[in-house]
This record gives sequence, C-alpha cells and structure tokens, in this order.
Amino acid sequence: MKKHILHITAILVCSFTPLSLAQAKDVPQSRAEISLSFAPLVKEISPAVVNIYTKRMVTRRVHPFMNDPFFNQFFGRGLGGLERQRVEGALGSGVIVEKDGLVVSNAHVINGADEITVVLNDGREFPAKVLLSDKNADIALLKIKPDKDGLPYAKLEASENMEVGDLVLAIGNPFGVGQTVTSGIVSALARSSLNINDFNFFIQTDAAINPGNSGGPLVSMRGGVVGINTAIYSRDGGSLGIGFSVPSEMVMAIISAHKNNQISESGHIKRPWMGLAAQDVTAGIAEGLGLDRPSGALITEIHDASPARAAGLERGDLVVAVNGKKIRDASELRFRIATTPIDDHVRMTVSRKGKEKEIKFKSIAPPEIPARDTVTIDDNSYFDGFSFSNINPALREELGNDIPEKGVVISAINQNAQASRFIRTGDVVEEINGVKIETPKDVLKGLKMNFKGYRLAMTLNRNGQRQQIALR
Repeated sequence: MKKHILHITAILVCSFTPLSLAQAKDVPQSRAEISLSFAPLVKEISPAVVNIYTKRMVTRRVHPFMNDPFFNQFFGRGLGGLERQRVEGALGSGVIVEKDGLVVSNAHVINGADEITVVLNDGREFPAKVLLSDKNADIALLKIKPDKDGLPYAKLEASENMEVGDLVLAIGNPFGVGQTVTSGIVSALARSSLNINDFNFFIQTDAAINPGNSGGPLVSMRGGVVGINTAIYSRDGGSLGIGFSVPSEMVMAIISAHKNNQISESGHIKRPWMGLAAQDVTAGIAEGLGLDRPSGALITEIHDASPARAAGLERGDLVVAVNGKKIRDASELRFRIATTPIDDHVRMTVSRKGKEKEIKFKSIAPPEIPARDTVTIDDNSYFDGFSFSNINPALREELGNDIPEKGVVISAINQNAQASRFIRTGDVVEEINGVKIETPKDVLKGLKMNFKGYRLAMTLNRNGQRQQIALR
C-alpha cells in the first residue's frame, strides 16, 4: 500500500458557525426511523469480504561494512558479502464475487508474493492462486477452492448507477486489526487528476480507507460492489477522508477478459484498441471550438491501422460521447475504450466544425503491427535475462501507453541481473556504447562495442525524459 499513498502538505482551516445560525435537524418521527442502521447491509456483504495475507522470500546481500557510506556504494557490484534470505509478510483485503471462489483484490496487494492466504470473516482459511494480475488497472483475480460449506459472495454492480452524495460503505482489514466497516458518501465520480494507475479514472469517497483496506469493496446501499478500494491521499498514512476506488466496470472488463481467454502470451490482458491519442479540452480550446464550457476529448493522433480512422474519425474531432456515455476528458475516453469488450460495436459521437455526427466501428485487440521482434540476452553480466523488443500497439498496451509508438523497449528484466538496479521494464533504449538502437538486434551490436573506455554507456528514454548511464 505504501507506494499508493500520496503524501501531501495540507493546512487545516477550521470554521465555526454560531449555534443560532446552525440549520435545524429533523427529529426522528418513529421507532423505525430511530433504529435505522447499516447492520442488515453489513451482515449481507461482510461474509464475502476477505483478508489477504502474503509472504515472499527476499534475498539480500549483507557485508560487515555495508553501513559504511564509502563501501555501501559498491555493494551489488560483485564485491562479496553473504546472501541472507528472510520472509516478508504483507496484508490487504479482497472480496469474493462468485460462488466458485473468484476473489478480486489489488495487484499491488499480491505483487511478488510466493504464498497467498485468504481468510474469511468466519475464520476459515484458504490457499489462493493468482489467476491474473493486471498492474495497469491495479486489479488482481485470485482463486480459492470452496469447501463443503460453500462460499459467500457479493455481486458486482455498475458504478454508473451512483451519484455524488450517495451513501457507500468501505469494508476491509485496515492495519491488520480485523474486518472493519466505514461509511461515507461518493465525493466525486470520474476523478482523473491523479497518477495512481494507467487509467486514472476513480470513484472518490470520504469513507475512511486506511493501509490494509486495499483490495476491499466499496459497497452501495443496494448491496452491490461498485468499486475496489485502491488508494488514499494522506500526510502520514492515515485516512483524511479522500479515498479512491477502481470502478466496478473495470473489474467486470478484467473478469470478462480472463474468462474469454483474452490474455497475451506474456500474461497481459488484451484490451480493446482504437489507435487514438486525445487531450483534454482547455478553456482556450473550448473558446476556439465555440463551446460553452470545456468538455470532451480532442483527437490529436490516429494510428493508420485504427478501426475508428477507417470509419471516418479525423484528427481534430471532438469526442463527446461513447456508446451514449458522455465524455468529459481524455481519461474518461480511455476508460470507456478499455471497458468496451473486444469485437463489440462502438458508437462514437463526435463534434466536427460545430456539427455532431456518429461514427460506428468494431473494437479490436491491439495489433502486432509491425510483427514483434524480441532479443533476450543470455551472455552479458549486466543484462542477463533481459528482453528487448520493437514497439507495436500490442506491446504498448502491455507496458503502458506512455512509451513512444516506435523504437526498442526493455520488455522484460531479470531482477538478479546487475542492470536491474538502474533499469526498468518500459525503458526505451536509444543508444548503447555509441550504437544507435533502431532494432532489437542493434542491442547485441552495442553490447559488443568498446566505447571511450566505458564498460557500458547507455541513453534511455523513461517517461519522456532522457537519461544517461555510464559505467567504467
């Protein structure tokens, strides 16, 4: 949960209203109103909410001088020391959504786990296996095997039914104290001004969410799971009443992709691809387009293989709705695309020169155009086990659409290789030892070169920023 807690500096301003100006509150008029309670809803949902305990084996190299600032900079570079193994534990939450034992949680809850145990509210424990871990949406699907007593489960409900101000419950295992229920309201829908996962589209709630709540359900008053609690804004790790949940539509899309075997060879979900790039509409753009207010997503790029291009979509079109759902910004457009099933018909409403028109096409899986070419290194101490691939739409969808459309990207790494200390999956390689990298085979050429006395000299592009690595 740590990496998903966003630390901010805040100033607390308290305002006091004179009692004489306070609004009068309604007095309960009947015994039924006095006894109103969330208890029936909690009794219905809480049996399906689970605690998730994970264990992983961590290997660390220790050395008598590892705490010395001078020697510490050399550890991990082959200067000896002993390898020590220890078990690290973590906890989170989840919810059973099908009677056969399908559990939904966050991908970061089970990331790197060697052993996963699911504990029900009634004390039963089950070993769990990972069916799918989608880091792009931060959603994981786990499976537990029902015993003779069967399993409770909750139903997913479309978050489209929710409105700002609706009451919700958050259920989970904060700080490992045990199952806890908090209540609040939907503070905002379609919240996208964040950087938590690749889709950046969340339900915001003031129901208290704390570390350990990750993966637990956000529940409507109808008893349906409308979101999976994922992150919080916090100064110190505690709840400030600003929590975020992945909408249930994304969860449904991931479950559907798994059941329909829409999974790539590398284990990533095949999401619908429309080959579009879009930007938010600013006040200036809205004025130029003759709009009353900023709204919609402005198309800035269209891939040659895009089905939307073939259907008539043009650069400069303003997308205002997808399948009848209003589009407020570029993040919402991406979310609507991602939650549209592959091979489904898409109705995209666009505004062009002040006139609206509807464009119809079928969503497709990300194409392997050009064909994927991958080189895996097995004879270099720095990059042993690393894979380098040419970029195409399918790989961009797997690694995240922040990478460029062309070039060579690090598509897989070996955590035990020396280069794993300073290189990440998704880094685009521009140059190695003076060799410009245009194809994966150029990587092999570069690694064989000697360059101005360096053992390794690289230029990388990471999230649009160029970085240089030089080792003598």
